[in-house]
Amino acid sequence: MPQAQNASNSTALEHALDKNEAIQEAVGQSAAELCVVNAVLTQEVPAHLQTGEVALAIERTEELENRIQNSADELAQVNLALKEEIILRADLERQLASAQAALEQTPGHFKAKDRPGQGAAAR
Repeated sequence: MPQAQNASNSTALEHALDKNEAIQEAVGQSAAELCVVNAVLTQEVPAHLQTGEVALAIERTEELENRIQNSADELAQVNLALKEEIILRADLERQLASAQAALEQTPGHFKAKDRPGQGAAAR
């Protein structure tokens, strides 16, 4: 794979990671805000009024808070996997470039364009 394509793949992964981290932050903030809303509802609404639709609303905010927090946690795991992939790819790209440079220094080495079926005529 050409080096420009490798850089493009790494850049795409880094861009995806940046977007995911921004989304993770927004989701985490939403979970925290919902936690505050739920705490206020639970503390400020007297227990004897926490019935019917009010009780359902309080229960629903607790469920949403948990779901949103779980989503933030999952995004954190995805982001960690993306970071590891970016590091792995960068390492592999360095190894490939080093191997290509060493191969080009080898006496009698033919570049891909010089090999039969590999050059411009084969395209």
